[in-house]
Amino acid sequence: MKLLNVLLLFVISATLNAQTQKPGTKYDPYKLFSPLFYPYPETATRSADGSPNAAYWQNQADYNIHVSLNEQTHIIGGYVEITYKNNSPHELPFLWLQLDQNLFAQNSRGQARMPVGGYSRYGNAENNFDGGYKITAVKLVTQNKNAEYIISDTRMQVRLPEPMKPKGDEIKLKIDFSFMLPEYGADRCGILNTKDGAIFSVAQFYPRLCVYDDVQGWNTDPYLGPSEFYCEYGNFDLSITAPANHIVVASGELQNAKEVLPAALYQKYLEARQSNKTVIIRSTDDVEAATAKNTTATLTWKFKLHNARDVAFASSKAFIWDGAQMNLPSGKKAFAQSVYPKQSIGNSGWERSTEFTKGSIENYSKRWFEYPYATAVNVASNVGGMEYPGIVFCGAMAKGSGLFGVTDHEFGHTWFPMIVGSNERKYGWMDEGFNTFINGIATKDFNQGEFYEKQSNTDHNFMFGPLSEKIMLTPDAMQEGSIGSSLYFKPGYGLALLRNYILDSNRFDYAFKTYIKNWAFKHPTPWDFFRTMDNAAGESLSWFWKGWFLENYALDQAIDDVSYIDNMPRKGAVVTLHNLDRMAMPVFLTYETVSGRKKTKKLPVEIWNNTAVFKVKLDTDEELKSVSIDPDKFFPDINYSNNTWKKN
Repeated sequence: MKLLNVLLLFVISATLNAQTQKPGTKYDPYKLFSPLFYPYPETATRSADGSPNAAYWQNQADYNIHVSLNEQTHIIGGYVEITYKNNSPHELPFLWLQLDQNLFAQNSRGQARMPVGGYSRYGNAENNFDGGYKITAVKLVTQNKNAEYIISDTRMQVRLPEPMKPKGDEIKLKIDFSFMLPEYGADRCGILNTKDGAIFSVAQFYPRLCVYDDVQGWNTDPYLGPSEFYCEYGNFDLSITAPANHIVVASGELQNAKEVLPAALYQKYLEARQSNKTVIIRSTDDVEAATAKNTTATLTWKFKLHNARDVAFASSKAFIWDGAQMNLPSGKKAFAQSVYPKQSIGNSGWERSTEFTKGSIENYSKRWFEYPYATAVNVASNVGGMEYPGIVFCGAMAKGSGLFGVTDHEFGHTWFPMIVGSNERKYGWMDEGFNTFINGIATKDFNQGEFYEKQSNTDHNFMFGPLSEKIMLTPDAMQEGSIGSSLYFKPGYGLALLRNYILDSNRFDYAFKTYIKNWAFKHPTPWDFFRTMDNAAGESLSWFWKGWFLENYALDQAIDDVSYIDNMPRKGAVVTLHNLDRMAMPVFLTYETVSGRKKTKKLPVEIWNNTAVFKVKLDTDEELKSVSIDPDKFFPDINYSNNTWKKN
């Protein structure tokens, strides 16, 4: 084609576009559909298709933990031996460790940012509790000498006399520590007082290695409360010494059940491990007998957990204890357990907890990736809901759908971030949002939808209004009131949109499982997720990732006009659609003729990739009674009032 003709076509096209781009339209297709989305090409460690590349590496931290619980003083103390392996290609002249309990010291950064006189899930500036670690020794076991170290808020740097060598060098640290467990530990740990005794839910209780990765090096963001955790994988040996009338449960498999359990309880324990129905191991009568004893004796419970990123435990003389066998897709068996006080029983309360735990884990194992641990424990606590490998803490008074929902959500975190080890400190949506998404599917699956409720059509302005915030913000930088929407609901909703209306369940599920498989027990970034989904689903979704996750683009699709070709309804109708805000989505049009015939026409998102106004022809041989965009409100339109045209 001659250059003059090409230029003429460009001028005509630009003129037509200008005529259809109405004043006040916020939509810019060139920003949304820009091909310049991915910030960097393939690296030696991360592939262009979103998988770990040939040179991918990550370090390992193994823990041997010995602690004791003082029921009267609430002091937890002992030591941890850490074997750290440097698999990176770099020398490491120092190590950084996380000291999360220092959040509860009165001079911590996290306490300094708490609102005065206002509620926060993560603490209160007027609280007089002064917690935090007492570190009494840090020793380089490998060199048999005391280590040089500094403590800065919730981090500790250990300065090595000689750098760790790259690609396989190991070092062993031994740290002696103690701290007082807060009654309410930022909804991560705490103490629930019951008439039969206190329930101690213990987490973030030992010094842990910070992650050293190929993205940032040492990840040393302080623990402030809202942003959760980023941990290395390793193996755990955990020994917990507690009063002899306590039951202790923890991440990992109990190694010495016969030593710590009375003979009758031990037999019930063995029975429960092989039963598909819930078996009571420790009954209310057993609890009453235990609380009647005042003992100074102690027992040490021993647990093991392999290839995990953390451990937690709970201890109480008030625990009723039950369990059942879980059946995994490979034929392996695992053990679901629940511990709870008498006050938690009744009205589909904690007597159903093990049923919920078993159902949740078996379901996610079939759908996504097999559960990797030998046990799973649900603990009734004053912690509303918090997850750790193999153990979760849930509200002691939850019942029915509430108990199922929190149990399913917390055990859903086994997959995100316990299996897929994303950086929660920076990208909270990569565990909370993904988990919220799989929870929505699981609620339909459990017990023929016993607790499933179809979401009612809603006003989506709360996701995109002036007080809303971007998904990609770190949780610490969000308004606390925005966290539920921006980290949980909005990313979960977005993934459901992708699965149900933009891709389809087959393509989405295959891509999502590919992501889980590729990054199981590894450390993905958001870009690894985006690339994996694009490649495995065979779809360029950068417009969606940009508008929904990186930006806070709202959707407002409207019907401007309905006319007939040559003013003759028998020749068909033309509907003028207008994209008024910054986001774009496919268009689902439903129309009804005056005689009552109804049809639906689906248009792909590409209708918006170079214009804000689009005309679509509807095949009809009579006048239309109405035309609607998305009458079932699948998409998050912020203004449904302009989605419908009706015949005057």
